Amino acid sequence: MNRLSRLRTAPLMALASLLLLTASARAQQRPAVRLSTPEQFKEDFAAVPCKNEERLGAARALLEAAGVPPSDISTDKYKDVENLVVIKKGESEERIVVGAHYDKVADGCGAIDNWTGVVTLSHLYMTLKGLPLKKTLVLVAFGKEEKGLMGSRAMTKDIGKEQAALYCAMINVDSLGMGPPQVAENMSSGKMRELAAGLAREMKMPFGSAGIGGADSDSSPFMAKHIPAVTIHGMNNDWASVLHSRNDQAAKVNPLSVYMGYRLALAMIARVDASPCAAYR
Repeated sequence: MNRLSRLRTAPLMALASLLLLTASARAQQRPAVRLSTPEQFKEDFAAVPCKNEERLGAARALLEAAGVPPSDISTDKYKDVENLVVIKKGESEERIVVGAHYDKVADGCGAIDNWTGVVTLSHLYMTLKGLPLKKTLVLVAFGKEEKGLMGSRAMTKDIGKEQAALYCAMINVDSLGMGPPQVAENMSSGKMRELAAGLAREMKMPFGSAGIGGADSDSSPFMAKHIPAVTIHGMNNDWASVLHSRNDQAAKVNPLSVYMGYRLALAMIARVDASPCAAYR
């Protein structure tokens, strides 16, 4: 997450049993749906690439391990940045973008900020890969977010005014792993904030919403294009001792926090996919 300031958060609650029971019930009703588990997320943080030059390739490897055919992964190269893109075709050309930046600051390993987002992207694909969608799903691992949202700015610059109408929503995952899912109010559009809060209530999941003064993330360039967008994070009151510091290591990641962020993002994708494209504008 780019330039953080003071943050109010709710404490992480022990909801693993409730969430796993819900996952089990849904899986029994729809055998084609295979939800990830907190244990799988824990396994993904056994190793985190700590060098920026390793992270694009590691992100590709994660997506391939999730079942993305190598031919379906493209690297969109712009003048100063590279984005990793996976497109899962839906019934229409209407699009839902789900993004997370893969780069990190110089200090630490960037496990919270933002390898948690990249891991979440891979699990979202793994869950959705066998399901028919009405809208086309675009998964993007953005480059150089920490240098000024360069990857997301480059992508949105290429979206023309007429094309923008086909972009139904953008869901950005940035810095899970410390607490329950939250929405960054100043990086999220109103109806998308309301959608996240409503779904969290339906799922009986702890949830928070607060502005983060002085911070920004990859949802903002989409909002500037009048595309509904939201940033989901999972930070708590100890964020300042971890993010953008040498303490941002794999050992700091709470797998249950990442799992809950994944579940909320998955629910948002499903709801947007089932709604008219203009529903959240």
